Amino acid sequence: MQNFSYTITDENGIHARPAGIFVKKASAFSSEITVTLGDKSASAKKLFALMGLGAKKGSVINVSMRALTKRMRQARLKPF
Repeated sequence: MQNFSYTITDENGIHARPAGIFVKKASAFSSEITVTLGDKSASAKKLFALMGLGAKKGSVINVSMRALTKRMRQARLKPF
């Protein structure tokens, strides 16, 4: 399992547009990708679940992925 943390920088937090972009990128992978904020977690491939985390500007989310080519997948999602 590969993990990385990301601090939300958008003034509006994770709302529909950035969440949609993230879901589209995550859906390109066959591996399981989970986003966690506090005690809540959601599949990175489900728009409403991701938005339901309620991440605001300054929130630190943790992204976990189970993948065969971990470095490649992390390199594609981390710049988001």
